[in-house]
Amino acid sequence: MKVFVTGGAGYIGSVCVEELLNAGHQVTVYDDLSEGHRSAVAPRATFVHAQPDEPGNIAAAVKSAQPEAILHFAANALVGESMTNPGKYFRNNVYNALQLADAAVENGVRKFVFSSTCATYGPPDRVPMTEDLPQRPINPYGESKLMFEKILLWYQQIHRLEFIAFRYFNAAGASEKLGEHHRIETHLIPNVLKVALGQATHCEIYGTDYPTPDGTCIRDYIHIRDLAQAHILGLAPGRSGFYNLGNGDGYSVRQVIQTCEKVSGKAIKAVEKPRRPGDPPKLVASADKAIKELGWRPQFPKLEDIVATAWAWHVRHPDGYAD
Repeated sequence: MKVFVTGGAGYIGSVCVEELLNAGHQVTVYDDLSEGHRSAVAPRATFVHAQPDEPGNIAAAVKSAQPEAILHFAANALVGESMTNPGKYFRNNVYNALQLADAAVENGVRKFVFSSTCATYGPPDRVPMTEDLPQRPINPYGESKLMFEKILLWYQQIHRLEFIAFRYFNAAGASEKLGEHHRIETHLIPNVLKVALGQATHCEIYGTDYPTPDGTCIRDYIHIRDLAQAHILGLAPGRSGFYNLGNGDGYSVRQVIQTCEKVSGKAIKAVEKPRRPGDPPKLVASADKAIKELGWRPQFPKLEDIVATAWAWHVRHPDGYAD
């Protein structure tokens, strides 16, 4: 298929582009490089460097590419920033995404695959978390993603734009060529590995008094190549709806640090700090729906395997991407 990928220079998007190309698809990447890296875009893909908030830019790019499907990864995704600058999140994650949906309808695009998030649920009523849980986001980031999920529902009903929204849990790991390099790094695994690389003196544990076995928060980690494979499966016609993507196993912050020590062979100092507001004790996905309906099977279910791929990439690229 001809696939148009927004945010294809970013962490998850670049790996998905790599997997799409390996599966024989033709790919156009649209990215403003505010968060992504030009060198992370596979040379086999067509690259469009443009600003989505400039009038007509998104529409012109989609019209030129004439894709059969759109994969929408581009978004602002820092929860803390969304609490101090909510307008940025609603403009980019909702308004710019709406322009993309309109361009899809205008150009007869058959399938729209959306990168959503478990942040749309807010603190869950139960774990493992299923897709039918109430959605009560507690920050503008989660709210912005939920707003666009609702837009897609209406566009499917009115315009017959078939869509899938994947609600990610914690993306992690690396492919052989591509890994995680954020300008502002908030993710646990790369920040812990920075200590092992000698780039930081310590990592931080926020809260040690949660009702969990070791007192630290538990999260579900999913390998980015597994995320990418779910998106490729989602391109199949007739697939539609909302799907959680996670491994169904949770690991505490302390377990992540211990795993990073084991994989790297380095001692990693951790500093304990107070809880952060709004951090639920436990977030673990039920991905049964994606497994049953899409035939998806995670290939990296173990945290140690996920961390090993991340460590290998960071060792090869200690400063991340050159650009």
